[in-house]
Formats: sequence, C-alpha cells, structure tokens
Amino acid sequence: MGGLIGVLSSASAVAAILSFRAGATLSPALQNLNQRIKAWWLMVLLISGAFICGKAGVIVLFAFVSFAALREYVTLTYSRRSDHRVLLGMFGIVIPVQYLLVWSEWYGLFSVFIPVYCFLVMPALTALRGDTERFLDRVAEQQWGIMLAVYCISHVPALMTLPIPGFEGRGLLLIAFLIITVQGSDVLQYIFGKLMGRHVISASVSPSKTWEGLVGGMASATLLGGMLHWLTPFSALEAAAIAALSCLMGFFGGLVASAIKRDRGVKDWGNMIEGHGGMLDRADSLIFAAPVFFHLVRYLWT
Repeated sequence: MGGLIGVLSSASAVAAILSFRAGATLSPALQNLNQRIKAWWLMVLLISGAFICGKAGVIVLFAFVSFAALREYVTLTYSRRSDHRVLLGMFGIVIPVQYLLVWSEWYGLFSVFIPVYCFLVMPALTALRGDTERFLDRVAEQQWGIMLAVYCISHVPALMTLPIPGFEGRGLLLIAFLIITVQGSDVLQYIFGKLMGRHVISASVSPSKTWEGLVGGMASATLLGGMLHWLTPFSALEAAAIAALSCLMGFFGGLVASAIKRDRGVKDWGNMIEGHGGMLDRADSLIFAAPVFFHLVRYLWT
C-alpha cells in the first residue's frame, strides 16, 4: 500500500505540474488524467481501509462492488413487470448468499450456487409468471448479470479462503497481487496505447485498444508480477506467468464489456467513479481474471 501511495503521489505531482504549465485551459486529456488520479486515490484508500478491517472488510467491500455492478448492468437490460421478483431476488438473495458462502469458506456450494442452482431456478420462476415476451433475452441477460457482477467478482475475496501450505493467513496478499497486476496492466495498456498505439485491435468494439498498448502493457505487467512474487507463494517465474495469464484474461474481460456497451449504445456503464465511468468500467478486467486466478492457485498450490 505504501508503494501504491508513493506511485499515486508521484502521479499527482506530475499532473499538478502539467496543469500549472497548461494555464487556465486544460486539454481534455489532461482533465481526464486529473480525474483518473483522483478516482485512483479514492479506490486505493477504500481498498486499504478494507484490508485493515481484514476478512470482514474485504467481503463487505466486494459485496458492495457486486451490488453496484449488478445495478449498472440491470439498468441497461430489457425487463418486464413479471421479472421484478427475480430481479429483487438477485439483489436481496443471490448477492448475500454468495458472499455468506465465501465468508463460511464453503467452497463446494460457493462454486456451484450461481452457475447451477440460480441458473436453473431463475428461468423457472420467470416461466411461472406466464410472460413469454422476449423470454430468452430476459433470462439470458439476468444470468449473464449475476455471473459477471456477482459470481466472478466474488472470487476476489474468496482468495482469502485458500488453504495454501505455508501461506496461511496471508490471502490478502494474493488479492493485492491480483489487483495490482491486473489493474496495473489496464493503466499500462492505456499509457502505451496513447504513446505508441497505431494498430487498433477491434475498431467496432473498442477503438482505443491497440496491439501496441496490449503488448506493452502486458509485458510491463508481467515484469511487475515477477517483481512482486514475494507477496505470493510463487517463484518469480511462476508469478510472472500467472500475472501474464491474469492480465490476458483481464484484457478479454474489458473487450467483452466494451462489446456489451456498444450493443447497448452507451460509452460507460455509469458515472459512479469520476474519470472512470461506472463500477463495471473499473471492474471489468477483474471479472474475467479473478476466477481464472483463483482456480489456478487452488488446483496448483493447495
């Protein structure tokens, strides 16, 4: 956390100097940079506070992240009056139960509660209402919502429950490693894309994502992961390899999220975080990276 605060302090100083030199009129890029730095300060402080509170604080924080992300997702989907009970259950039952299972470390049920039981029960409850108007669209969107916003995100605090020999009680460091490398990859891809980006990966999905940004950001984040191996039970080479895979999955998560936004005709999921958009705009990379990271560590190190 001290390292992150040091990086943010340096970024704030650089932004302040650039703003001073720019005078009264700031360019859109500089305004966005200042907004992003302020938002990162808030996010780092919130995560730091949750880490200080331990397991309970981290679970509560990510339960809130799931709630906010699901809310943003639902506002962009099609629903009918007959879906209201299922939607209420998604917020009032699915989120609390999933995170209660994480708290109790009941892996067997935690891993299948949403992809098996909710997957089967939710469409059945919708069918009982007798409303077949765009039934498949509505059910698919609901199930995608809880998978992305609840199931995948809940794997982040679940890292604290992994019984890794010789690493007991240090699960918070795995969360720190995952967040630093994946979110760091996002920032580095953005920087390399701005500096050297020439070849767009998919112009119709995300015009700002370039091959130069992807390669530069992932290479840097992989190196960062190897340097942070002391936070983990991995060797430097293992940490670099896991960081590379997690960052690649994070890129795919961001690409899928961008495709959904283009389908819905919006630029951001919301406006909760100044300079970043909504909660899903900031968590989209973790959505794909967290389950892969969790199960890889669970099967290879426990």
